[in-house]
Amino acid sequence: MSSVPYRNLSKANATAIPNFHPPPASEGKQTADSATNKIAQNFVTSIYDAKVSDLNRNVTITWLKNLMSHTLNILVENPYGENHYTCKIDLKTWQFWGKKGLKSFKVDGKRVDIFWDFRTAKFTTSPEPYSDFYIAFVSGDEVVLLLGDMKHEAFKRTKSRPSLVDPMLLHKKECVFGKKCFYSRTMFGHGKREHDITIETSLSGPSDPEMLIIVDGDTLIRVMNLHWRFRGNESVVVDDKPVQIFWDVHDWLYTNGPNSGQGIFIFKQGATESEDNDGNGDWRILCDEYSGNGTEFCHLLQAWKIE
Repeated sequence: MSSVPYRNLSKANATAIPNFHPPPASEGKQTADSATNKIAQNFVTSIYDAKVSDLNRNVTITWLKNLMSHTLNILVENPYGENHYTCKIDLKTWQFWGKKGLKSFKVDGKRVDIFWDFRTAKFTTSPEPYSDFYIAFVSGDEVVLLLGDMKHEAFKRTKSRPSLVDPMLLHKKECVFGKKCFYSRTMFGHGKREHDITIETSLSGPSDPEMLIIVDGDTLIRVMNLHWRFRGNESVVVDDKPVQIFWDVHDWLYTNGPNSGQGIFIFKQGATESEDNDGNGDWRILCDEYSGNGTEFCHLLQAWKIE
C-alpha cells in the first residue's frame, strides 16, 4: 500500500458519520422494546484514502440500519470546498433487481462510476455485509476502491483495471449491541487482513466482574476486577504486529437502568505511544480524526449493553 499524508477528516466526517444517541426508554415500556429500538440504529463507518479523479481523497462509507431503512451512504471528499460528492444506495428495496446497480456522478468534472451487487450478500447483526457482495469505484478506467469478496465479478463487470495506487483504510467507527457478548471485525496485523473480535463480559454473579477480549478465538486480554480496571490499555501482538487495545466500560458498571450505556474500545495498530498512560485518560482522542499521521489504522468501537 502507498504511504499518503494524513489529512484532516473533520469536514468529510461531518455529514457521513452519524452521531448515535440511543433513545431513552419510556416509562412503562418493556426492556425488550427498548432493546429493539436501540438495535435498529446501528452503523458502521469506514474512511479510505483513494485516488479519485487524479487526486487522493477521503472516501467515507457508512452502512446505516434502523427500523425504517437500510442504506449505504458514500461521501467523496472535496478538499477544496464544503460541497462533497455524495451517493446513497437503498439496501432495503423490495425489487431484486435493485440490489445490483450503477450510479455515476462527476468529481471535479470527471466521471466516477459506482457499481454494486448485493443480490446474494450475507448479513449478520451488522448493517455491513459479511460476504458475497462487491462495491467498485471506477475513476479514469481504473477500479480505485473495491469492497467485498466478489472481486473477480467486479472486475469482469466494470471492464476496468486495478488502480496503480492502492487505497488505504484509515479509520473505522462502529456501533454494536449485546447483553454479554459483542462481535465485530477489524483489520490489522501482517497484511492488514480482517480479524474476528469478540468481547465477553461477566458483570454480575458470585465473582468479581471481568471481561475477555478475544481475537480469532484466542483470548488476548483478560481483565479481572473490572470495578477497579474499567479503564485501561494493553499492547498485544496480532500476525507479528503490535496492536494497542484501549477500553472504557465505566458506564456498564455505574449507569443505572435497563440501558446501561456504552463501552468504548479502540484497536490501533502500532507500538505503544507512551509508557506513562495509566488508563485514566480519555483514550478516544487516540482514534480521533485530528490525531495520527494516517499510516496506522484505528478502529473505534461503541458497545451498547442491553439487558
